[in-house]
Amino acid sequence: MMKNTHFLALEDGEIFYGISRGAPVDMLGEVVFNTGMTGYEEIISDPSYFGQIVAFSAPEIGNYGCNAADMESRGLFFSGLLAREINPPSNYTAEESLSEMLIRHRKPALSQIDTRRLVLHLREHGTKKAFIHASDEIISPKEAVTWALTWRGLDGYDSASEVTQKESYVWNPEGEINIVALDFGIKWNILRQMAKHGMRVTVLPAWTEAAKILALKPEGVFFSNGPGDPVGVKGAISTAKNLIGHVPMMGICLGHQILALACEASCGRLKFGHHGCNHPVKNVLEDSVSITSQNHNFAVCPDSLPECLQVTHINLNDGTIEGMRHVREPMLCVQFHPEAAPGPNDSVKIFHEFLKLIGR
Repeated sequence: MMKNTHFLALEDGEIFYGISRGAPVDMLGEVVFNTGMTGYEEIISDPSYFGQIVAFSAPEIGNYGCNAADMESRGLFFSGLLAREINPPSNYTAEESLSEMLIRHRKPALSQIDTRRLVLHLREHGTKKAFIHASDEIISPKEAVTWALTWRGLDGYDSASEVTQKESYVWNPEGEINIVALDFGIKWNILRQMAKHGMRVTVLPAWTEAAKILALKPEGVFFSNGPGDPVGVKGAISTAKNLIGHVPMMGICLGHQILALACEASCGRLKFGHHGCNHPVKNVLEDSVSITSQNHNFAVCPDSLPECLQVTHINLNDGTIEGMRHVREPMLCVQFHPEAAPGPNDSVKIFHEFLKLIGR
């Protein structure tokens, strides 16, 4: 065992020792693993990782550094990073190293973690609450396990309210198609893709009510990605219910789950979630397959679907629902991330489907 005092303590008592490579702070969080080989900056700047400690299954990260162009939000909302190796950058585009970015944003990281054992443990036993000890304080593994056990966790919590922009703003003001987007942790590449499709996007806080949205006379309403348990975002579910039938709607990831709940379906927690950019998804209407980027721990329960919802996409790894349409109203939603960043662009055409839905 390496001679050091930094470690990750899981709620079930498993301890993983490492070396502090980020900010010297301790943090509670939910440990998930990401299977992507690249895209670490886009991953850690995705607000959907709020409250989570991200373990990278790729053996080395950090090689191309970090820069403002690769950010997917205004900051870092995750709780910590775990890796086997965190390397200094060797790329001309780097503005700072990964460690420097983590220190600047006060986020802890551990390198030299046995990520193979950690990923296998999470696959076998499921997502775990954990305590990452990266500070210089003297904390025993036993104490850390107790804190992980007693942490409230993310179930039932309104995580979206922690990451949403508090004030509204307009993205691509020169766009011709008037769209309102509810920000539950929206990624910038979603907004970039909407702009490429001619949309002028008014981004509103997560708690915005239906009357205020309709007052803007949008041609369509978009429900964004975001972190945590969809059941916790009660206001947004109510808003979605009041919008169905009044305006065309689209949802991605958490937005997909919120629209399902608004139609009286239910959602449940996956054993270890989908986090990565290599998930095969079948479009059952077109009989085609796309490789997709995903980041979610909850999914729509198939046996809870009302007759008004039609499944359009399924995950070929585990059969989970990846997309739906309303059979009577103009509404579509997908669980995966068609905007990628990181990941393949196989499914970017979903934004064109939204345009067709609103008659453009």
